[in-house]
This record gives sequence, structure tokens and C-alpha cells, in this order.
Amino acid sequence: MKIIHKIGELKSIVKSLNKTIGLVPTMGALHLGHASLIKKSVEENDFTIVSVFVNPVQFGINEDFDKYPRTLEKDAKLCEELGADIVFAPSADEMYQDTKELTLVCPPYSAINKLCGKSRPGHFDGVATVVSKLFNISKCERAYFGQKDAQQLFIIKKMVKDLNFDVEIVPCPIVRESDGLALSSRNSYLDEKARQEGLKLSKALNYAKELWQKGIKDRQVLCDSALKIMEGLDVDYVEIVNPETFEDWVETDKNALMLVAAKIPPTNTRLIDNLEL
Repeated sequence: MKIIHKIGELKSIVKSLNKTIGLVPTMGALHLGHASLIKKSVEENDFTIVSVFVNPVQFGINEDFDKYPRTLEKDAKLCEELGADIVFAPSADEMYQDTKELTLVCPPYSAINKLCGKSRPGHFDGVATVVSKLFNISKCERAYFGQKDAQQLFIIKKMVKDLNFDVEIVPCPIVRESDGLALSSRNSYLDEKARQEGLKLSKALNYAKELWQKGIKDRQVLCDSALKIMEGLDVDYVEIVNPETFEDWVETDKNALMLVAAKIPPTNTRLIDNLEL
């Protein structure tokens, strides 16, 4: 396995290949959730590229860009063990020569003016831009994304369709700890008390699903029940959407996806989670 830092070097290698290429875009600090994406790519493609890049363009003011965990050596070792062929770990200067005059890929306002996009203005412009760059650099046939970032996954799938990228987006299930906590690189910020508080997200989702399975499909009742379980957290949102359109769920919709986000005291770590009801 090779670790590559330069765009030109990666493009040169990719150009010489006559193989199917899978891409796993990450910001590093890899965990078992990322591992599941890498494994799937290795299974389904001849050649797997894992990008490790903490993307400055998707972080807002006062967000955790500077303290976001960076563990490249550990990440590369895991990638090698899982059978990846390349870890692409560029610097910010390599990816963005001129951030002041950067051409951005801007998803539709209707897709980003809600949920995480509402509290993180500009975030999804940064995500769409870096993912577009990675698609162009890697020339991948398939790209693998976790379903925990459900809004991100929806936006990337829409971008691929709207901009005619010849890339298959492969969604992969959320990986959880045995107690239900969704795996996240930001879990490393949690002390024991915060980790216990963080469990309220998955508990709220599972309780809403129990109510749904009992036939309770009143939007307000479901959201209020989840909010009650999330007491003590700094809740960003509790929402229910149509998983196909990401528009607000209505009772005539067959399927419903509940999404939650909150900052967890005392560390103030922002976590997200979701569950199809």
C-alpha cells in the first residue's frame, strides 16, 4: 500500500490502471464504521483508494477544524490491514491553491437549508466541493459513504445525478457500539459522562421507532417523545423526513427517517444519528 500526498502522483497512477476503482472519502481518525466502507470497496473493486483529508472548506467559524483528530499513521495501518491500495492524504494547500477565490459546488438551497445545513452554513458547499474534487482526481467507478451522515449522502447522490458524474454511490449501514452509540470520529472527544449522555440520541430514535411500530404516526408525538429522552442535551434538531426526497415527512409517505443532532455536555461535542422508522 502507498501513502500519496500529491494530486499529480495519484492521477498518474490512476491513469496507468486498467482496473475498477473504489473510493472511500474520509477525514481520518478511522473507526470500525470506516472499516466497513473500506472492506466493501475492497470486495467490490480491483483497486481501493482511501482519502484522508480534514477538509477546511466544510468547517465553519468556531467549529472544531483545528482540534479535529488527525491520526494518519494509525489510519494508514488500518487501511493496509483491510486491503486498501492507496491512502491519499493531501495537505490543504495541495487541495486548495487559492481558497479566497475558490470555485464551489453549491447544492440546492432546498437540500441544505435544514437539519445540519441550517446550523452549519456553508458546510455542504464544502462537502460537495471536496467530494467532486476527489471524484475527478481518483476517477473512481464507485464511492462509499456511511448512512449516519444521511443528509450528506442524500446531497452527494443528488449532486452525482444532477452533474452527471459517472460514479455509483454505495450507501453503507451505520455501525454502532454494543450499547447503541453510533460510531463517529468525534466520539474521541467524549469523556465517560459525555458518552453516557450521548447514548440519549440512539435511545430517542429507538423509542420513536417503538411508537411507530405500535401504530403511533403523529409527527408531533414522535418528535416530542424523542425530545423528552434527549433532555439535558443542547438539541440542534429532531426531524422526520421522507428518506427519498428529504422533504418533511407527511402521513401519506410510506417510509420515514428520523434524524437527531445535539451537543453533548460537558464536552459540547456535536453528534448526529438517524433511524428509519
